[in-house]
Amino acid sequence: MRTLDRYIFRQLLVPVCGAVAALTAIALLSQSLSQFDLVVERGQSGWTFAKVTLLSLPQLAGLILPIALFVGTLVALTRLQGENEITAARAAGEPLTRLASPIIRIAVWFTLISLASNLFLQPWTARAMREELFRIKNDLVSTLVKEGDFSTSPSGLTIYVQRIDQNGLLRQIFIRTPSVKGHDRTYAAKEGRIKTVDGESILIMRRGSTQALSDKRVLDHGTFDEYSFDITPYFSNDDFLQYKEGDKYMHELVTPNPALPAMGWTWERDNAKKRWAEFHARISGPLYNLTFVLLAIVAVLGGRYSRRGYGGRIAAVAGIAALVRIFGVIVETACNDVMVLNLLQYLVPAVPVIICLRLLIKHDSLRQARTAPLDRLQPVV
Repeated sequence: MRTLDRYIFRQLLVPVCGAVAALTAIALLSQSLSQFDLVVERGQSGWTFAKVTLLSLPQLAGLILPIALFVGTLVALTRLQGENEITAARAAGEPLTRLASPIIRIAVWFTLISLASNLFLQPWTARAMREELFRIKNDLVSTLVKEGDFSTSPSGLTIYVQRIDQNGLLRQIFIRTPSVKGHDRTYAAKEGRIKTVDGESILIMRRGSTQALSDKRVLDHGTFDEYSFDITPYFSNDDFLQYKEGDKYMHELVTPNPALPAMGWTWERDNAKKRWAEFHARISGPLYNLTFVLLAIVAVLGGRYSRRGYGGRIAAVAGIAALVRIFGVIVETACNDVMVLNLLQYLVPAVPVIICLRLLIKHDSLRQARTAPLDRLQPVV
């Protein structure tokens, strides 16, 4: 890098990193609010809540990074232009495309980082989050054991828990099993905990009692210090983990796994258009980093110098950037039904890039044309 390039790079790096940090914090807050029911309603731990929230961040990187680049570039260029540093560089003969070079270089780096995230990091984190949510969904404590309520499973098992601690400990348990030959059995315990042993869900109850009527209509009563009750047969679940398009790696989007269950394979076959739309969205999405940076450069440097600032141009370009991104989302949604529209996923971010580059080159050409007659003037001796 030249000295000027390094200077512009340093001036741009701080506001871009600040914008990334601010937008990431907002995204974390938004995701944490949407996942807060994991703690309130499903009784999950704080670590599970934080894990699910953090795993959702790579999926939001496609929205965070372009906006952060756009905001950071506007802040840096506005300051440089306001302090006449850009004007001094232009007066020294630096073309606009040369001044924009370090900024575009940063945009290319962000584009490559975003592409790598889309290809590898996003599916890995999305799959991990899907598995965690599936585990929570099938967690007996979070799904059927409700604090202070009598819950009955489809098989007829009734369970009541007075309180569920954050560590998963159940307090004051009451269980009534389905009737067998006209008889049922009840269990009462002061505390207990559900554990998984060899794939089976076992409720370990402590300090309790059990009651049942015998065939002779005599009450059979007993007490126990610890009792293991297999509740798996009462909570059978036929669900299987189904990964969505956003959870798959690129090769899985192209060729589905034939070892899937019959229902999963049918779903994959019927959603081929959605898989290809996701495939092209992963590749074309990072181009928005370059689009937004070039729009920000054109907003500040693409017009005449103004002492009153560039609020009007910045507002107009910000509106264009918003329209481009919204239109990109609409096109991506439409590609779920019409496969041929996938070409538009590349054209939507690429067309503004071409237009902005042409504007910058044209701006330099006009400036050279205006200064050419002055260069040909001969000094008077």
